[in-house]
Amino acid sequence: MKHPGFLWFFLLYIPLIAWYIWKHRNANPYLGISTISPLAKIGGSWKVWLMHFAFALQLVTIGALIVALCRPQSHDSFNSSRIVGTDIVLALDISGSMSAKDFEPSRFAAAKDVASKFVNQRQNDNIGLVVFAGESLSLMPLTNDRAALVNAIKNIEMGDLNDGTAIGDGLISAINRIVSGKAKSKSIILLTDGTNNAGDVPPSTASQIARQKGVRVYTIGVGTNGTIKITDPYGFSSTTIETKIDEESLKSIAETTNGKYFRATDEKVLQNVFDEIDNLEKSILDVDKYTFTEENFEPWIILALCSLGLYLILRYTVLRRIP
Repeated sequence: MKHPGFLWFFLLYIPLIAWYIWKHRNANPYLGISTISPLAKIGGSWKVWLMHFAFALQLVTIGALIVALCRPQSHDSFNSSRIVGTDIVLALDISGSMSAKDFEPSRFAAAKDVASKFVNQRQNDNIGLVVFAGESLSLMPLTNDRAALVNAIKNIEMGDLNDGTAIGDGLISAINRIVSGKAKSKSIILLTDGTNNAGDVPPSTASQIARQKGVRVYTIGVGTNGTIKITDPYGFSSTTIETKIDEESLKSIAETTNGKYFRATDEKVLQNVFDEIDNLEKSILDVDKYTFTEENFEPWIILALCSLGLYLILRYTVLRRIP
């Protein structure tokens, strides 16, 4: 609200209600009689309740006008500013094996939760989002809009891509996203739970390209090796598979790009990734923000007019008094 001070006018309700109660306690004539038992079964007139309703309409009219005077608004604006940050792309594995339950409630759910927390902690960084399974898909370009990123992460569903683990393709998609960034420090956080078994680009080739572009890759191996039970995205069937994280390949990617490899058996270990990102060289980034201010007092004016109109109709029809 632009003028919240006008809300103090709601204190007028106190004397208005007090006056109404006092007025109607003494407004009707009365006659003293010895007993009212013959009249006990006679109910009150419906006009009495309609009169109270008319007074409530008056209060609604006054309240709506007060709120309208406060000028309720929704704000949007556009401004350009400079911040100190870095460019980061999250590359998340959404293959079928990510439904394994060695994380609570699953690898996939835990990865999404950690990724959302990570985004919320990055106040000034431009962050992009890539997902991969048997193929890769770029979901979000580099942006400082954390709310949009978190919503994009929450809306990721397993089964959106062909199954498999195309680590190389996922890394290439992340590189294509991050090269357009203006920060000196460019980092990719690649999270996977398996071995490259799909896609067109070998992980070693993708890591060489990342090195040439000056992009650091932080690789995270998620989960435990061995036999795991996975469930299809819709929960109708399950199967048992043998899973093994290709740690040598993930380490090689990290070493080639001057990044670091992490083995994540629980969510807490990802804090190490956050610490590494905090130590990266920051750059001055230009950020454009658009905000639009919209006045929202019109519905309150309409409510005031409607309640006043209904009150006047009642006042000069069924509640009309003859002098």
